[in-house]
Parts: sequence; structure tokens; C-alpha cells
Amino acid sequence: FQGGVPEAALARDSRCSIYRPTVQDLFLRSSCGRLPTVAGGPGSPELGRGVGAGAAGLPPWPSEPCLTPRPYSFPRSSRPGPAAMKIAVIGQSLFGQEVYCHLREEGHEVVGVFTVPDKDGKADPLGLKADKDGVPVFKFPRWRARGQALPNVVATYQALGAELNVLPFCSQFIPMEIISAPRHGSIIYHPSLLPRHRGASAINWTLIHGDKKGGFTIFWADDGLDTGDLLLQKECEILPDDTVSTLYSRFLFPEGVKGMVQAVKLIAEGRAPRLPQPEDGATYEGIQKKETAQINWDQPAEAIHNWIRGNDKVPGAWTEACGQKLTFFSSTLNTEGLVPEGETLPIPGAHRPGVVTGAGLILFGNDDRMLLVKSIQLEDGKMIPASQLFRGADSTGLELTEEDLVTAEAVRGAWKRILPNVVEVEDSTDFFKSGAASLDVVRLVEEVKELCDGLELENEDIYMATTFGDFMQLLVRKMRGDNKESQCVIDHVEKTVNKLTLRMPHQLFIGGAFVDAEGAKTYETINPTDGSVICQVSLAQVSDVDKAVAAAKDAFEHGLWGKISARDRGRLLYRLADLLEQQQEELATIEALDAGAVYTLALKTHVGMSIQTFRYFAGWCDKIQGATIPINQARPNRNLTMTRKEPIGVCGIVIPWNYPLMMLSWKMAACLAAGNTVVIKPAQVTPLTALKFAELTLKAGIPKGVINVLPGSGSVVGQRLSDHPDVRKIAFTGSTEVGKRIMKSCALSNVKKVSLELGGKSPLIIFADCDLRKAVQMGMSSVFFNKGENCIAAGRLFVEDSIHDQFVQRVVEEVGKMKIGSPLDRDTSHGPQNHQAHLQKLVEYCQRGVKEGATLVCGGNQVPRPGFFFEPTVFTDVEDHMFIAREESFGPVMIISRFASGDVDAVLSRANATEFGLASGVFTRDISKALYVSDKLEAGTVFVNTYNKTDVAAPFGGFKQSGFGKDLGNLIGIGDKWGWKPDPAGSRPDRAI
Repeated sequence: FQGGVPEAALARDSRCSIYRPTVQDLFLRSSCGRLPTVAGGPGSPELGRGVGAGAAGLPPWPSEPCLTPRPYSFPRSSRPGPAAMKIAVIGQSLFGQEVYCHLREEGHEVVGVFTVPDKDGKADPLGLKADKDGVPVFKFPRWRARGQALPNVVATYQALGAELNVLPFCSQFIPMEIISAPRHGSIIYHPSLLPRHRGASAINWTLIHGDKKGGFTIFWADDGLDTGDLLLQKECEILPDDTVSTLYSRFLFPEGVKGMVQAVKLIAEGRAPRLPQPEDGATYEGIQKKETAQINWDQPAEAIHNWIRGNDKVPGAWTEACGQKLTFFSSTLNTEGLVPEGETLPIPGAHRPGVVTGAGLILFGNDDRMLLVKSIQLEDGKMIPASQLFRGADSTGLELTEEDLVTAEAVRGAWKRILPNVVEVEDSTDFFKSGAASLDVVRLVEEVKELCDGLELENEDIYMATTFGDFMQLLVRKMRGDNKESQCVIDHVEKTVNKLTLRMPHQLFIGGAFVDAEGAKTYETINPTDGSVICQVSLAQVSDVDKAVAAAKDAFEHGLWGKISARDRGRLLYRLADLLEQQQEELATIEALDAGAVYTLALKTHVGMSIQTFRYFAGWCDKIQGATIPINQARPNRNLTMTRKEPIGVCGIVIPWNYPLMMLSWKMAACLAAGNTVVIKPAQVTPLTALKFAELTLKAGIPKGVINVLPGSGSVVGQRLSDHPDVRKIAFTGSTEVGKRIMKSCALSNVKKVSLELGGKSPLIIFADCDLRKAVQMGMSSVFFNKGENCIAAGRLFVEDSIHDQFVQRVVEEVGKMKIGSPLDRDTSHGPQNHQAHLQKLVEYCQRGVKEGATLVCGGNQVPRPGFFFEPTVFTDVEDHMFIAREESFGPVMIISRFASGDVDAVLSRANATEFGLASGVFTRDISKALYVSDKLEAGTVFVNTYNKTDVAAPFGGFKQSGFGKDLGNLIGIGDKWGWKPDPAGSRPDRAI
């Protein structure tokens, strides 16, 4: 009974029986269609109060979210004045307000509105609207005392002269003196097809019983419990996954408002039927309360599904699990035969444990069928996606722009207006704990939608983000084109290092979420400073690569990334660069912890150049242009050819361990600027900065699927990326041997594009006429920069004979000044090598040099201390045939060879006698000699009187077996990240432009 309970009904006992209507022509029926969402009325979570709440000692239903009202069309009557009546509207809520408004539009005179008293200083919407219209509004806290109607209430009502009482929804008991007073009596709305489901929780029980048909009844009030004569009914089909909210939104509210107005019209015209309700087929169920909504697991999956949806959202079906009371929402039947992989959730009394998956929580009935729950409310009231039940860490917040902050202040103002008792709205302010009720949810939704220019927002969003800070994060995600499901919960590993608390993700990053690898496989990543384990990192498998590529492909073909403008794409990359800058100390510390990079160098180069790279390519996003090409005319037609530069799709990136973040940035920024999506495999031994970078992309608002990060082995992840038919380009930095295998795989799979930066043995020629001080300084840097773990490191120094001994002496002196120590110490100049296997190779490399006859001037051994430290090493008397003269050490090993004074061509011949050609250098004061040597050196980069100077605007790449393709450098660096598409366009004769 939803319209108020006549007092005589309290003493009556309802019985259950079977009913089959026989006078079908008295029932107005309609099929359920695609109707707009509206809110607040009988049967809604907001309005479904207990039978006679407050009058018979029964507790009212909890105030829960209703649905957001939206405009809908309503047919207006064309009948003239004689059909108009004097009406008293008794009730509350948005449903009552809508009925009131449409009755007035139909020409009826509402002589008074009786509604509930204000709560916390806030008036009910029905009373608020009537008061604005100048209609008398009465807010009696009660209508009777000790079983008798209050005389002053009856007198007040009778003075209005109402001809009809309309009760669209009322939570108070209305005395029979009021119900029977008007000439036409009183009509009430009930959200079921009476006589089925009499009682306060009619719509809940309609779903719990699994009814295929539902609807509402408008009946004449009597002294019984939902037993009055029938006036009008409408029915609809109930969908398999309908909840109280969706059924109410789709049908019961909009059609209920129309039905109430239609019923009044029939009464005014003298055509309203009065069909007695037979007891045959009648059912009555008690009010659904939280204590009665516990799930019974010993029943089929469909019955459990119906129980959950029938209590969604109020009072909420619950169970005991995880040591607390969990309430389930958004249930769907799962007809798939296979049980998805996930983490099990033991549930007392359940036939089988639940399974928490990426899609939600899988539950089982006693028939072994499955259902899926998508939302869970924890015992503390917090609502979370069911998929995040076991994700103990917090969610990553977006970084708000200045525009976002302006919006935040406007939204904060809306919160203040709705929460008058809150002095200041902080990020931690909880909407509901501050006194908000379900009607306030509707108001907030509407105000925010108006502030944010029609942003799609639902009441459910507020229940999933109850604090102001979380709510703003949700709004910003929506404004940036993502939804609440993309909020990523991260299981951080925390370490206090370098006076910072590092919070490092350690899982795979696929489709905008951090997830475990298949089979939950992991491996240890090691701190090279002391050999200790930093954390366990997810180890990607072939199936994980397939998932990541699928996510990147979907983001490229169907996601927001391909729909936004190039300028907006650039804006996102600028935002990402800003975040890198804001987090540069943490990123540099992670590089020191995971890769052994000296902190000061990591801050300046590893991280600093990464920031510059993203800013540089962000600026290129809207400057990628095609061309117009003149061609021969096909007379009498005239023709024009235009070319477009288009992104190629999913790009696979495989990077080395020496510059984890910088190599990521060099290769990824250009890919993203061109509009591609990426799957990147960081080096297995240095995954942590790439995963932290992935977290920052979430804060920057990069759409999900655009960037995917897969720590793992090259033989598994790298190979699968090379073989995958949906990957259109591979960018690789690593050894020449692996590069050849990748090139072959790319050719055999789908002839994908390839760019390779491979091994090197960069020569540095130092002539006697150089600035010796500078040559020593730069020569040291050319070898020992970043502990020698530098792809363009000078692998061999050719020093002119006349200055050779002096040069070596000065170098050894400078090596003696180098401080070997923790990479986090600010005065350290030489940190640990990246990993133990590399350290061992350096030891063997130097042993071979000594064995072949080279002179070991200094170093050549592991430093006797914990960690992977290797001494800065200098070899002289290195002959061309020796192993160390031909092969790269990739460590702090300086290889010095003499050359005869004045013999420029001979030293050039020796310098070029290598299969590698990544970089080279020359030191001389003679500009003619410098230009001649740089012209003859066979390398992708030639440094003149400097070394290691790279810049985001200068293209970087190698010759010969050092690879091909370029990173950085305006359109050169971005050039192989797109495809040219000729677009010949013909025109009519004499109409060429």
C-alpha cells in the first residue's frame, strides 16, 4: 500500500489467495517501451516506505538513491472547464510533484497540498513546488492521536472544499475521515498489478518472485490494505536484469504519472470504473527490511539473482563474507559455461565459493549456474566495483587542470547549498554522512549536469563516489571521455627511500588497469646497490600480450583516442609531461633504486630528457600535415592529388635497461603524437619506472588501452609482439643479434614496420691539436657516463701518438677522483652496474683484454663491497685485432689505441672498420679537419669537440648493424609512425580549383 493507510486497515488481517481478472476491458494496459529516466515516486528506492510508517511502529525504509528525472512528453487534455475539479494532493516526493504539476496543467484546481514536515531544513519537492505556485501547503507531523483523527487537521482539510483526494505517494497514515470526505473519494497509486503483491514492498516482491509481467494499479481507497476497487491498471514486461531502480525508471514513474492524470480525467468525465478486487489470486508480502534481506544460498542461481535484484537498491541483499557484511547490487545471470579465472571468495552457506574477476563477482546457485554481481557495498557503507573487492590499495587520482579546478569550485558550491549544516566542503566530506538523503542525490545530479553542460551523470555515480574528492575525480574522468569503471585501483609497493615514500605499481598495465599476469606469475626485481629484492613484479605471458594488443587495437579503432582532435591529443601529452615533472624526484629515485642510476644524473637526464621529449612531441601533434601534389591531367578532366599522414595502429615497443624511462619516452612520445596506441615491454630487470609512468598516464587522462605496459622476458613478450598480426610496428633498442630476430619475425608475420637501435662500437678520434683539457673531460664522459651503460658510449678512443701518454696520465688522474658509492648519495659519480649478469660479463671482458695483451692501466675488477659495482677501467696498447677493440663492453671500460701523428685517413679507416655505426666523435681545433673527419665517419651521429650531447630536436639513430630508423628530431623522429595515403580526387571539366 503506497498511498497512505486508512486507519481501519490496521485491525485487518490480509489473506492470500489466487486471482484471475475477468473484466479485461476495464484494465488499461500498455507494453513497456524505451521510456526516459525519471525519478522519485512510489515503489522507487527513494519512496518505498513501510506500511503506515511511523503510525504502526514499523520502521520506514532506508533512504536510498532514486532515479534522475528527465523531461518526457505528456499528452494534455483538450476538455474545457466543466471537467475540472478541486483536488487535494496528499503525499510527497518528485513523483507527487510531477502528478501535482500535470493535474494543474490539465486545468484542475489544486486547493491544497498535504506533505511531510521539512527535514533538516529541507522541504519536500512537492511542498516546495506548491508553495512557489501559491498553493496552500500543510505539513502535519501526524494526522491522528490515539486512534482518532486530530480535529484541527480534519477542520483544516474540510475548509478547502476538495472534491477528490489524489494520493500519488504518502508515507503517513490518513484517517478515514479524510479519505471518505470528498464527493469523489480518494484514489491511490500502487506499484503492482493488484491484487498481486499487496503491501509496502510490492515492486521488490514482483522481482523476487521472478514475475514476467509487472505494472501499477490506481485504485479507490477504502478501509482495507490495498483492497480498494480497481480504477486503472497498466502492465509492462519485466526484463531479466531489471532492478527496482530500472523498472521504476523505465515504466513505473513515467507511466505512473500519466496513469494518475488519466484516472483523474476519467473521474471528472464520470467514466471511472470501480471493479471490486476479488481475493482469488491475491498475495501479500511483508515489508523488506535489511535484516530480512540476507541471501539464502541454498537455491538456484536464478532465484538468487531475483533476490539480489529485487532488493536493489533498498534494502540491499547481503551476505557475510570476508569477515564483514557485503551487500550486492547490479546482478545479471551468466549463461556462459566456463568459470572465469580469479580470486576465490569463501561465502558461508554457499554451494561454491565466489570468484572475483575483472568483470565482477561470480556467484553460484545450488544448480551450479552462475550470476555476476558488479557492485558491492562494504560494511562501512562504501560502494566499490565488485572486481576490486580484493584490491586493497587506493585508486589513482587524476591531476586536475586549472579548468578542472574552476569546475570543482562550482560543484563545491552545489554541495554547500545541498548540505547547509556543513561549514566547509573538503575533499574528505562525505555526502551522505553530512546529512544528504536520496532526494538530495537527485538534486545534486541535476545541478551538476547543468553546471557541466549536460554531462551524463547518474545517481549511482554518487553512491560510488560519496566524498567530494572522489566525486570530482569521477566528474573529471567523465568530462575527459572516460567513465567511472576506468578508475584504476593500484596495489602499490611502498618503500621509504631518499627521504621519499615511493609508491610503485608492480602489476601489468593492460587496458587502463593494473592486473596480474596469467597464472599470477611473478619474478623478483633486484636493487643493484645491495643485491636485495625490491619487490615481486608480474611476469607477462603470451596471453597477456594478446590481451594488451587487443586493448590497444580497440582503443585505436573504437576508443576516444582516435576521435579527439590532434590538438586535444597534444594537450593530453603536455599534461603527461607536467606530471612527469611534478613527480621527477620520485621517478629519479626509482631509477636509482631499480637501475642503479646515479640520482643526480637520473634527475637531469633519465627523467629530465623524458619530460622534454613528451613536451616536444606534444607540440607536433597538430602539425602533422599532408601535401598537395601536381599530377598530369586526364583531359578533359582536371585532377588533384592530396596526401594524408595517418597513424598506423598498434605499435610494439621493446626497450633496454640502461635508460628505462628515457628510452620509453624517446620511442613512445612520437608514436602517441602521431595518434597510435602502444604496447611496451620494459626491460625485465628494470620495470618499475615504466609501471609508475603508466600510473601517471591515468592521472593525465590518457584513455584506457592507449598505453599498455608488460614487464616480462624478451623471448616471450618481445617475441609475441614481433609475431602478432595486429601489431603494425616494432620499435626496438637492444643487441644486434636480437634485432635481427625481431626483423625476421616482423617480416614473416605481417611485414610490420621496424625501427632498430642496436649495438655500437663508437669511435672517438682525438687529434693532437685539440683542447686537451676538454678532450680529457669529454673523453671521460664518453666512456663513464651512466656507468658506461650508454648505447653511444665511445667504445674505442684513437689518440694521436704525440699526446697519447699525456692523455692517458690525465685520464687516470681523473678516474682516481671518481667517487664510487650509493647512487642516492649526492656526491657519487659512479654507481653500481645494472644487474649481476652484466657485472659478470664486464669482469670476463676485462680478463680477455688482459689475456690478449692489452695493458690494463687501472680498474678491471668488481669493487669489494655489496652490490654490483665495477671499477672504472682504462686499457691502452689495444690492437685492432683484439676482442676488446671490436666488441662493445657496455660498461665503464675505456679502450685507448694510438695512431700515427698526421695520418688522418689511416685512423679514419681504422675507426670505420666495424660493423657498427651508431655514433662517433672527433676533437680538433682545425675546423677543416673536423668537417672532413665528420664527413668520412660512418655513423648516425658525429660529435665535434663534445660528446653525449643529444637533444629532442635532433634525430637519433644508427648506420650499418647499429640499426635504422630514427628517434627524436621533429618529423624525422615521427616519420615512421604514420602511413602516407594518396588521395587522388577528380573534378568535372572546367570546374577545377
